[in-house]
Amino acid sequence: MTAAWARDVPLIAEADVCVIGSGSAGSTAAIAAARGGASVVLVEQMPFLGGTGTAVLDTFYGFWTPGEAPIKVVGGIADEVVAGLRTLGPVLERPNTYGAGTGVTYVPEHLKVAWERLVVDAGVGILLHATLQDAEVVDGRVRSVLIATKGGLRRIAARAFVDASGDADLCAFAGFGFEMAGEIDPAQTLTTTFRMANVDRARRRSITRDELHALMAAAAADGYDLPRREGSDHVTPIDGVTATVMTRLEPNRHDAAGGIVNTTDPGFLTAAEIDGRRQALEYARFLVDRVPGYEAAALVALGTRIGIRETRRVYGDARLTRDDVLAARQFDDQIGLCGAPIEDHRAGPDTRWTYLPPGSAVGIPYRSLVVRDAANVLVAGRCFSATHDAHASVRSMAQCMAMGQAAGSAAALAVMTGSRDGTVRSVASAALRRTLLDADAILAIPAGAPA
Repeated sequence: MTAAWARDVPLIAEADVCVIGSGSAGSTAAIAAARGGASVVLVEQMPFLGGTGTAVLDTFYGFWTPGEAPIKVVGGIADEVVAGLRTLGPVLERPNTYGAGTGVTYVPEHLKVAWERLVVDAGVGILLHATLQDAEVVDGRVRSVLIATKGGLRRIAARAFVDASGDADLCAFAGFGFEMAGEIDPAQTLTTTFRMANVDRARRRSITRDELHALMAAAAADGYDLPRREGSDHVTPIDGVTATVMTRLEPNRHDAAGGIVNTTDPGFLTAAEIDGRRQALEYARFLVDRVPGYEAAALVALGTRIGIRETRRVYGDARLTRDDVLAARQFDDQIGLCGAPIEDHRAGPDTRWTYLPPGSAVGIPYRSLVVRDAANVLVAGRCFSATHDAHASVRSMAQCMAMGQAAGSAAALAVMTGSRDGTVRSVASAALRRTLLDADAILAIPAGAPA
């Protein structure tokens, strides 16, 4: 049935493809779809592109497999993003604190501009300060979406949609099936990031990771409120500035009816944002009081928003599992690779890490991007179809970019070939894989790569 608002709300845009969310997955999807010949509109609730990569973190993980002989497993548009960053300033490649593979650390303000340049150059229509409110669905096909803007409610119509919202907002409003994080396995915790200035790097290097964690434990015993005792700090491209992943907040709670309340609930999200900043100030106090190199340091920036690892995970035509990841399973329709370990940030003082065999990577099947209950909707990014454990490996930003490039390319194929009606299951995996390979994506570990 057509939504009542669809008859009354003004149309602000009509395109072949509409992408909801402009993070690593969404911006990449928009670029790929536009390069595939489709007209594209990209919807973002914040005033800039990049999502978690610009609002929360400063490092891309997932480009390489971990270990002493890293293998590059993500390319294509993701490489163009890094190249764009290098034109704007220094970019660091550095080892991950926990052996998850080399990270690419950048200046988040530069990333905002790098994404804008790529998206604008691709011919994508961008709508910032725009928040999804509802979806018009007829027989499993999304026809249009309702968007809240500064000018009021507006409607966007398209033939195909990519849900890259992170929280699967489009699929939730459309009534498509998903698993809420915490329903089966404990959900991953939340993190408010922050940066410190005037850090003496040489003195900070005088202690090891284990010694830092021992200082955290001792400070917690002395009354500092430090829920996570093995958080990390790392250098940035700006001299004397470090960035942190230290705070830890509960990801959800149960309401009176036994349902899960998490950051998709406005009240819970508000409380989490406030508590995350309180906790960040406590970790900053700990660093200045207890950690060599931070004696003259000061907190210079808080993450624009709280870091959310998982909420809704969509049910797709296929679902990636823990066994798939740890066996480094390959698929006939795979559109990307991931060699990152299962990185499970559960409540408590530590984090659980489970690694793939050295030199290996699991494939990401196209079917895990195809929404089970929809005809013309794909997902990309951390709301893709996976179990909790598989998601804890494949949610890194490089993998989100790989998924976004695949989803955008597939959406373009769905509206530019065949019936041209946006039916995503009409896209042959062979044609999609050929398109991705022609655009320098990496779909398999090269023969002869070190094991």
